[in-house]
Amino acid sequence: MPKDMRSWITELEEKGELLRVKKPVDPQTEMGALLYQSRDKGLLFENLKGFPGWKSLGMAPANVRHAAIAFGTTLEGLIPNVADRLDRRIPCKMVSDGPVKEVKKFGNDVDLTSLPVHRSGQKDAGPFITGGLCVTKDPDTGKRNLSFHRLQLKGKNKTGALIVPRHSFLNLRKYEERGIPMPIATFIGHHPLYYMAAAFTVAYGMDELEIAGEFLGEPVRLVKCETVDLEVPCDAEIVLEGHIPPHVREDEGPFAEFQDYYVAGMGKNPIVEWQCMTMRRDAIFKSLQNGSEVEGCVYHKVPMSAAIFRRVRNIGGFVDLKNVLVQPGIFGVAVQMTPRYYGEAKNVLMGALSSEYFHPKIAIAVDEDVNIFSENDILWALSTRVDPEKDITVIPGVRIHSMDAAAREMGVVGQLTWQRFGSKVLIDATKPPTSDPAARSQFERVKPIGFGQILLKDFL
Repeated sequence: MPKDMRSWITELEEKGELLRVKKPVDPQTEMGALLYQSRDKGLLFENLKGFPGWKSLGMAPANVRHAAIAFGTTLEGLIPNVADRLDRRIPCKMVSDGPVKEVKKFGNDVDLTSLPVHRSGQKDAGPFITGGLCVTKDPDTGKRNLSFHRLQLKGKNKTGALIVPRHSFLNLRKYEERGIPMPIATFIGHHPLYYMAAAFTVAYGMDELEIAGEFLGEPVRLVKCETVDLEVPCDAEIVLEGHIPPHVREDEGPFAEFQDYYVAGMGKNPIVEWQCMTMRRDAIFKSLQNGSEVEGCVYHKVPMSAAIFRRVRNIGGFVDLKNVLVQPGIFGVAVQMTPRYYGEAKNVLMGALSSEYFHPKIAIAVDEDVNIFSENDILWALSTRVDPEKDITVIPGVRIHSMDAAAREMGVVGQLTWQRFGSKVLIDATKPPTSDPAARSQFERVKPIGFGQILLKDFL
């Protein structure tokens, strides 16, 4: 049976990783706080105030452990596993119909306010659809692009859209140069591996839905949209179809973003006019909470970590690389390795800071005896293995991610010139290399007698 959001709900529940919330919950005033608190379990809301009959899924995945479940692997093996799959694709399969076509609404019958869209942050400009994945096409080649874009509700069939200057913006620019609206479709609610694929930065023109197929281990089944020349997964929960009018910009934001700040991206951004909504008869809404180390971050941490893992493992021909994990806030990355030579860790960190992603501005190298999934362990390595004068290198004058509020903002939001300009830093928190065993031995961590063999659980 093909994987979708419902099979994912079943899998989480069978593994004891899902909580059903049966008490009434208000999406506007209560849901955001509940989602923000649940960093361990997924939440399925079954009683939504003001939206009878609707259910909503959030915080699923709630953490990287859930991501490992979605990929069918272990926590420690997650990033190497995904890194090995990034270069493989499974072509999509066109079908004539699917569950997402069970209900169809057009024109004035399209009412986004009828959806249980929750409000994420106290200072948000309004409700935002955040659990949707947007499909656009390059008008020259017809190549699809799949990406995240926050959609601020501005009426029953109108939203704002933050489009960072990357692939979707390049598509929009081509339509605007022609003076015609850009078709767009957004599907809301599907298996998390679709979201992981959308978060992976690939070469312009590469179809992320084929990456989703590889992640899923099966072809993505697509159906044609009703009113735009785009294709969407047939077993999504909800699909919105519309156009982005050329050269139209309106106030958008603030919004509680992934860095745990409101400021990034707000300003004059594009709008979307929606003319069609299709859905399952008993559709489940996907609520995606933002902020640091919540669901939106999980979707980005895994593919970003895997892409950096793939890039740095062959620096210099070979790196004794153990693991990679993007850190809280998404702008930092830890690289777990065994350095063999002096300076090797810094070479690797330079590669980590120059990957497909603009996000990382802080790269930290640690040894295999540091638990990369523990921020405490990483901080311990920083505190005990770093001589700031020789182990910290600042790289000034580089392009930084456009959503990083700590860097200098340049250009104008909503335009291709929008960017941030700042610096990056690499920190070598590894022990001396294996080529200097005497120096390395001084940093051997203490272990109690019976470590790894005498277990507390056996004495309780």
